[in-house]
Amino acid sequence: MLGIPQEDRPQIHVWSEAIAKGLGFGKQDPAVAQHLQSFAEYTSQLVANKRVEPSDDLISQLIAIEEEGNRLNEDELISMITLLIFAGHETTSNLIATGSYLLLTHPEQLKKNLNLVPSAVEELLRYNGPATSSGPRYATQDTELDGQLIQKGDVVIPLLKSANRDEQQFTDPKELDIERKIKRHLAFGHGIHMCLGAPLARVEGDVAFTTLLRQLPDIQLSVSQEEIHWHSALSSQGLASLPVKF
Repeated sequence: MLGIPQEDRPQIHVWSEAIAKGLGFGKQDPAVAQHLQSFAEYTSQLVANKRVEPSDDLISQLIAIEEEGNRLNEDELISMITLLIFAGHETTSNLIATGSYLLLTHPEQLKKNLNLVPSAVEELLRYNGPATSSGPRYATQDTELDGQLIQKGDVVIPLLKSANRDEQQFTDPKELDIERKIKRHLAFGHGIHMCLGAPLARVEGDVAFTTLLRQLPDIQLSVSQEEIHWHSALSSQGLASLPVKF
């Protein structure tokens, strides 16, 4: 969709993984700055190439919008494209890996009708979606929450995973139930901060889980749950690997 050359994708995987693991709220590994710089330089060159030879892809369309003026300047264009490449790669990979793990560790859910996959994707996102928290926010007024005083102007970091297990919104929120009727959850954020790629992520999850369960109906973990390793940060969470057998 974006128009990334096939031969460049292994390098993008390296950058994405380094940024995801080394960058977070109040954290930046020394090597991340160089990865970010290299990634930005790559995007700049990609945009320059697409200006000369546009094609039927999203980057070429964004360039056309930028050239119309009063919409995206060059810095915004490069920032937007870099974000789209990174965010679409890392979060969806984590959704598919973590979702597969949850289904494999809840075999009673795994054996249900494949027609339930779309609702399963929503429940997997609610139960343990890729994004742990949203970006920092500022309190607009003094607020007391569970005995804790939050003063106007204080920085707060909303935890999406906590909101998605709110007992006032979900029955038995700590239980995985792929038949759950979900009106909404916050795995993709909310309002003006809603994830741009949410519709695509839903389609990718639907295709991935349907294909996996149809082609490998006997798939199971090849190690114990205790041997599964996680990469966790304040803003995201994902599996280091998912060993399986079938």
